[in-house]
Amino acid sequence: MMGPLPLPLPSLTPLPVPAASARARAARRAPGRAPVRRRARLPLHAAALALAGALAMPAVALAAPVSHVFLVQNSGWMEPFYTDPASQYKALVTEVVLAAIQPGDALVLAAFNQSLPGAPSPKALLAAKVDDKPQRAAVAGALAPLAAAKKPGSSALADTDLGEAVSTSISSALGGKPGLIWLFTNNKNSPNNDQATAQRNREFYELIHHGGAIRKALAFPLHMPVQGRYSANGMMIYVFAIGDEGARELDALLRTGRLQKVITEPPARLKPLDQDTVRLFPVKVENVPGVTFSTQPNGTLRADIDAGAASAGSGPAARTAAAAPAGMPAARIQWRLENTIYPYTITSARLAARSVLAGAEKPIALGADAVRGLAPGKSQPLASTMELPVAHLPGKWSLEAVKAAGSAAVLPGAIEVQLSEQKLELSQAFRERMAALFPGDPLPDIFTPPSQVQGSRAVLPLEVRMQFGVAPLLALLGGVAALLLAGAGAVIAATRPRKVQVTVEGELRTLHVKAGNSQPLFDKAGNKVAVLNTTMFGNTLTDLREGAQVRLGR
Repeated sequence: MMGPLPLPLPSLTPLPVPAASARARAARRAPGRAPVRRRARLPLHAAALALAGALAMPAVALAAPVSHVFLVQNSGWMEPFYTDPASQYKALVTEVVLAAIQPGDALVLAAFNQSLPGAPSPKALLAAKVDDKPQRAAVAGALAPLAAAKKPGSSALADTDLGEAVSTSISSALGGKPGLIWLFTNNKNSPNNDQATAQRNREFYELIHHGGAIRKALAFPLHMPVQGRYSANGMMIYVFAIGDEGARELDALLRTGRLQKVITEPPARLKPLDQDTVRLFPVKVENVPGVTFSTQPNGTLRADIDAGAASAGSGPAARTAAAAPAGMPAARIQWRLENTIYPYTITSARLAARSVLAGAEKPIALGADAVRGLAPGKSQPLASTMELPVAHLPGKWSLEAVKAAGSAAVLPGAIEVQLSEQKLELSQAFRERMAALFPGDPLPDIFTPPSQVQGSRAVLPLEVRMQFGVAPLLALLGGVAALLLAGAGAVIAATRPRKVQVTVEGELRTLHVKAGNSQPLFDKAGNKVAVLNTTMFGNTLTDLREGAQVRLGR
């Protein structure tokens, strides 16, 4: 296998093409043949090298968000998809490519069958870094001349090796880096014209289930009846997410909905079968006033708590028989538990759940400890008791609440649902569909989960939000204003002169003094007889001379 080579990657420009052979020129001049854009073709001897180098470039040259490899099968079994005038094969490939890519992505479009000396496989048809210009003409032009391939020096049609195509793309095209590999096939795997396609398909699925580089794998079985030398009822589109980053890129693409506009059939999940097999939808919340649950567009479950629930929730009325600790009121939540692992029916599994919030793990008491006979896309009711850690949120009258007036404090976390002793089987509807699309193909047996997959885990992101009104802030501002007014009054009272009446040896005198001052008092002979002390709280006489007649008032 040729190692990856650094090649420049122009924006949606096909790789260089040498002069066509005389036979190719004659074929293009043949009557009734659709014109072929010569610049979109690749020489046979250079095609594998182009695929190997197209994506394995220096990081500076390929700073694209996503790397895509689109593998289009053109072996002998695919003959009717190319020769039937009513075939939508190439049109479908074009639309899927356009739906998957976006500006900045790296793109390799390649044909594959089985590699032989002088006929490498896969063969690159187009290698580009996608810009913001329309790409339909480039993709359609690269596919236009593609036909069922023949073995070198023979009239026999080429064989198929699905595993070789995927493995080569992982190791050479992507160079072991993250990305998405798309495979368009009639699902007949027959290397060296092996008629035991069932066994070869099983080997291909072993690569999918046990290949460590493949983190996520989806399959889209599609109805596409075609007739030629052979006949077929349908085809399969696989997408393999390589590496953890590739899995995130695939999830992000599916969330955009672009692919679903082209392929309306739900994807059948091949891998992983031990993650996100169920989903929880809140239906009703009981027992905790001021708490509402909702599901956000990104799938996060949000619990909105009124600021008053933090104090009310700690009382006895907000606790169930589960005896939640003080400050940890327990909410009774009714859920819908939905099977999200199409096309599998969860025949049986044991259920357990917990919440992870504020750094603490708390078990969630479930009304049922098992699920049975849950078909894909169907749901069943599930009751639970869940503690809400409002004690970790600021109180309504706390300084944090004042600072957060008009906004919300957010406590991120998650709800984890664990399925153990899990038993899955293909739904009957899916079996019947596969039998109609791929008669004689042991797909139902191959879709059976590997024996080591006996459990799964689903994580529901959760955020607890406490909404704070402006009342605490207004109360604080009112208190501050009152203090300021009281302070101003005290200043005025302290600086304003007060009228005080004293009687000195029968003579009534009226004095004007300020709080905090002391005023000496004298008799008619000029002798000091007392001292008048004035404060904000009253007046007192000190230093009274013995025998002197001095008093406050008349």
